[in-house]
Amino acid sequence: MKAMILAAGHGTRMRPLTDHTPKPLLKVGGKPLIVWHLEKLKQAGFRDIVINIAWLAEQIPAALGDGSAFGLNIQYSNEQHEGALETAGGIVNALNLLGDETFAVINADIWCDYNLTPHHVLQDNHLAHLILVNNPPHHPEGDFALNDNNRVSQEGNIKYTFSGIAYYKPELFIVLQDQIRKGNIPKQQALGPLLRKTMDKGLVTGEYFSGDWRDIGTPERLEALDMDLKAENFISTE
Repeated sequence: MKAMILAAGHGTRMRPLTDHTPKPLLKVGGKPLIVWHLEKLKQAGFRDIVINIAWLAEQIPAALGDGSAFGLNIQYSNEQHEGALETAGGIVNALNLLGDETFAVINADIWCDYNLTPHHVLQDNHLAHLILVNNPPHHPEGDFALNDNNRVSQEGNIKYTFSGIAYYKPELFIVLQDQIRKGNIPKQQALGPLLRKTMDKGLVTGEYFSGDWRDIGTPERLEALDMDLKAENFISTE
């Protein structure tokens, strides 16, 4: 199984830190955010990684190279000349690199001790499996509900936050790809509407993860994580 790291965003909430450095290369605990992801993916057994890039795009390949320094094979999906394509658009743009099998996706700008696995199998005809977490203070209303048979839905008494970690089948994005190629819709496509439409068909499963998850979306949250790592307050679940 391949894994994709979403790293193409402009990081506007992180300014001025991201004026000259793409957010995935901002350092916490002595190394870039994206390197923590790469090391964890390698430890989990992944070997082939796809990274989409746009803002200050040349800096990420310059820092990470072909992945051999991490024991990985990294390929880049460059959106620099089109502008960031948003999450679904970015995945569609990278489908030729991701192949025909189920793949994992993780946002570059999160911290989480959830253990992705290259052996996850999507149930039956389901097209996506989402990792859901407790709602952070800045997003108290949550995103999606999780019912008793592990299906994810838009409605429910208890809603959790989508962590930005998931497994997808390529089929989920092929319809978008066809519409984009025909010029029926723009290349910039958000993931939320596609997931909600697929949930309504009962084709999205999920799981609740109660461990350490953080949205590193502001300088203050980045600094807090950095302090925790340097103080060795962070406990990783191996």
